[in-house]
Amino acid sequence: MLDPARRTAPAPGSTADGGAEAPRRRLVVTDVDSTFITAEVIELLADHAGTRAQVAEVTERAMRGELDFAGSLRERVATLRGVPVEALTAVREAVVLTPGAADLVSEVHRRGWEFGLVSGGFAEILGPIADALGIGRWRANRLEVVDGVLTGRTVGPVVDRADKAATLRRWAAECGLEMVDTVAVGDGANDLDMIDAAGIGIAFAAKPLVRAQAPFSVDGPRLDDVLGVIDAVDAAAGRGPGSARP
Repeated sequence: MLDPARRTAPAPGSTADGGAEAPRRRLVVTDVDSTFITAEVIELLADHAGTRAQVAEVTERAMRGELDFAGSLRERVATLRGVPVEALTAVREAVVLTPGAADLVSEVHRRGWEFGLVSGGFAEILGPIADALGIGRWRANRLEVVDGVLTGRTVGPVVDRADKAATLRRWAAECGLEMVDTVAVGDGANDLDMIDAAGIGIAFAAKPLVRAQAPFSVDGPRLDDVLGVIDAVDAAAGRGPGSARP
């Protein structure tokens, strides 16, 4: 639902003849777990370690903003120690896209916009999803595997809320876009920095903390409903929906 009491649209502009401005190109970036897909991947992995209840409780607290994300990730991943790498295949097969997720990607590409996924989850699961949908920009944590089993550790920098915002800025620069032309969508506290940094920040089926702080909110269940928010902002600014590449 687009809440008119939240952040107003960018100031409208006009062409030299006083007409509406041409549609703008945009970069749309969404969170993954519980946003682009219906589940939390770490909980699906925890099923294979027998630690789902423990992991789910920590995940819920982290997404409400009660725990530091990086610390909570280390705590949850540690419970996966000894899980065979074959479990990753089973988890990939269990992942379900949020209704409207594939349609959102298709429509963003049809408009000539850019799309990306940034996740506090895991590259081993996200990579194949992105490849299947033709999504070239994605970022996630990586699990350490030794001798065919998970070690209970990640490799490289943790994709936390600051990293998500930095990724949004980097991708915008790579696309030749200003931050005002970006859209960020997420459900948890780990998404708040990128939601705040984006030209249009949208909470999707989100935790109360995120709903309270995000400029716009969409209840779901369809992820492509965020296009209605984007189009409403552009209409208020005198721009039509959609855009062709320059």
